[in-house]
Amino acid sequence: MYIVSACLAGVRCRYDGGDREDPKVLELLAGGEAVPVCPEQLGGLPTPRSRAEFVGGDGEDVLDGRARVVSEEGVDVTDFFLRGAEEVLRIARLLGVKEVIFKDKSPSCGVRVVWVEGREVPGMGVTSALLMRNGLSLRAAGG
Repeated sequence: MYIVSACLAGVRCRYDGGDREDPKVLELLAGGEAVPVCPEQLGGLPTPRSRAEFVGGDGEDVLDGRARVVSEEGVDVTDFFLRGAEEVLRIARLLGVKEVIFKDKSPSCGVRVVWVEGREVPGMGVTSALLMRNGLSLRAAGG
């Protein structure tokens, strides 16, 4: 059983109201092998919503209190991202999920790459960092 980014399952939950449907994720869903989640929605953010990025570091740094997530209007939305990450971890524990397939470049789900202060850099999203710290195996869709 996998947890997958809901946008990869065709759910229109991205910040812009779109999705990033992935055929391999759809196969997992069709086989009953995946549970789609959107950490940002689970954290209380609406769809559509403002684009957000990291200031001061990546998701690991947010968990350690050294960075934050800020909307394009400059609003600190870190608490929504932390709440969503905790909810995804709760779901993973309830279902005994150990593997995750997430969409890269997201401030929640990024596995290898995220946006920090306008630059695309190596790093993890808040949810990915929390799940990894709790022993889950993560990979980016297509990777």
